[in-house]
Amino acid sequence: MHLALLGDPVAHSLSPVIHTAALDAAGIAGSYESRRVDADGVAEAVQQLREGRLDGANVTMPHKQLAASLSDHLSEVAGRSGSVNTLVPRDGLVYGETTDVGGVRSAWGGLPPEPILLLGAGGAAAAALLALEGREIFVAARNQDSARALVDAVGVQASVVDWGSSVPGAVVLNATPLGMHGESLPAGLLVGASGLFDMAYGPTITPAVFEASERGLPSVDGRQMLVAQAAISFQIWTGVEASIEAMAASLG
Repeated sequence: MHLALLGDPVAHSLSPVIHTAALDAAGIAGSYESRRVDADGVAEAVQQLREGRLDGANVTMPHKQLAASLSDHLSEVAGRSGSVNTLVPRDGLVYGETTDVGGVRSAWGGLPPEPILLLGAGGAAAAALLALEGREIFVAARNQDSARALVDAVGVQASVVDWGSSVPGAVVLNATPLGMHGESLPAGLLVGASGLFDMAYGPTITPAVFEASERGLPSVDGRQMLVAQAAISFQIWTGVEASIEAMAASLG
């Protein structure tokens, strides 16, 4: 089985580590490679899926919306979010799915249910909106027009607030890349927050997760989210339930 991750950047990604662990645990011969690609590279990979030269692919920033547009068919949630992180070949066609929705729901764990301050306006934020539909949601992005466009496109009830604004009692859900390279979230966001869900991860704990720990807040970090969504992708490709234990253990 030949699997790949498509994105830019990808050097930091732990997806090859956890998917290799899942393949080994399931006794499936195969490989999972990272590909740093531009738009043309994504299109080439989609064609390889159609031709049977790839058995599945994950898509990460900044190509999730592009992957949706290149798919022959989209699942309902992928269509609503306009975002795809999992590509699956079937009978010469490519199906687009977003396992980020299920990943958010699975990883949420003991975090309070509402309200939620969602940071970001890209594919990850779109998936998070769908995952949390029905709750009280506030959305903030550096570009307010992008935030409004996201809410309108996904069709989930949410209020747009200024970037950097805090929402007392909210769980802060970071769906931006902030933290991957040690960047901090806007100052004060976790003051008065009830928890943190950080979709970003890097080589060390992100500043947001560190601050949440210092404040005694419940939190979910990007690695937990990574494993949760990856397990869903793995089962879609292979038809075999992924070993969450093996995937998590591979992260050390």
